[in-house]
Amino acid sequence: MKIAFAGMWHLGTTMSAVFAAAGHDVVAFDPDAELIAGLRRLELPVEEPGLRETIAAELASGRLRYSSRIGVVAGAALVWISYDTPVDEDGRADADGVIDRVTELFPYLAADTLVVVSSQLPAGSISRLERTARRDFASKGLTFAYSPENLRLGKAIWYLRNVDRFVVGVRTPFDEERVREAYRPLTTSIEAMSVESAEVTKHAVNSFLATSVMFINELAEICERLGADVREVERGLKTDMRIGKLAYLRANGPLGGATLARDVDFLTEIQRKANLRSYVLQSIKEANQHHAGWVQRRFVDVVGEPLGKTIALLGLTYKAGTNTLRGSSAVAFAKWFAERGGNVLAFDPAVTSIPGDLKVELRTTAEGALSGADAVFVATDWPEFRDIPSSTFHDTMKVPIVFDPGSVLHETVGRDRRVRYLTLGVGERLAR
Repeated sequence: MKIAFAGMWHLGTTMSAVFAAAGHDVVAFDPDAELIAGLRRLELPVEEPGLRETIAAELASGRLRYSSRIGVVAGAALVWISYDTPVDEDGRADADGVIDRVTELFPYLAADTLVVVSSQLPAGSISRLERTARRDFASKGLTFAYSPENLRLGKAIWYLRNVDRFVVGVRTPFDEERVREAYRPLTTSIEAMSVESAEVTKHAVNSFLATSVMFINELAEICERLGADVREVERGLKTDMRIGKLAYLRANGPLGGATLARDVDFLTEIQRKANLRSYVLQSIKEANQHHAGWVQRRFVDVVGEPLGKTIALLGLTYKAGTNTLRGSSAVAFAKWFAERGGNVLAFDPAVTSIPGDLKVELRTTAEGALSGADAVFVATDWPEFRDIPSSTFHDTMKVPIVFDPGSVLHETVGRDRRVRYLTLGVGERLAR
């Protein structure tokens, strides 16, 4: 099947490569000519394990082609919308910008093209696109489907090839079969439903997961006060068959990235417009703002105000296995610390340069970042951090204080009595 993907950021680069590897004839479009040129050189906008190798193989096979010419979407049976939905500094999504980019494709689409949207957009967006298509391009007979993305940074290739199911919102059985044909090399497990139900399902899944994150973080605060260990509570929850081992119940600070929080925002906005009172969803946003400040609060409690102090950051990316800084708790903390007169040193194995507006001194080794620091914040769970000897923290830092909300170094530094080790949800005397 000939499929055109529109939008080459994390979602688009991953899906286009995997669909090409599955045997489809894929053309990948993005209006950013520099981005496209970089992809042809295997320069990825977002690093993802296995993605570079997959792209290289599919470019060589001819099943995957990149282009910045909008006309390349013509003739594709399916045009798959994979634009990244940008967010501003306050986390608000620019859905209108994505809608505009999709409508720009309409003049170039062949008659009876099925447009499948996977970009993260608020419920009602497909109907909005349909109205525009009927008004301005009625003769083309364009149809639309919605299949929400649910990729996990750092595991996106694996997830697409081992997915439990894809949700697909369609209008007709014919369109359902076309989407099933596209997915068939990957899975036959498709949950087909109406477009509107699929849109709400996407919001509902991420909001449910976000609720779980806030719930375990709230329990973590209780555990710290009582001297309990939230890691043991997590085990007690996940071994209950009504909850399960894959539940989003791991105390590790606020919602990272933008995906979960964005869907909570979409639903609360729908509630606001419908004059519905938000009892649960609004509390997720408020709780997230609170839990985002755990390291800040603990630093002030233990070390004092940042003025004149030096913090070492182990990790800058949103999560291990990728190079994106968007939604990173380390970046948010660094800005807070620098604004209060502190000095920030950082090491991340995937980061080689720092944005100009971020007052962070990047070091080439973990030891270089730790040298002379008053404390360290373990912000990203890179596996190589576990290989740093605990003696390095004691011998290199000015003061060996470690803030490790995700318990990344629990088995190493956490057992060294010479280091003051603080982790989320565990009373300090039990953190070892």
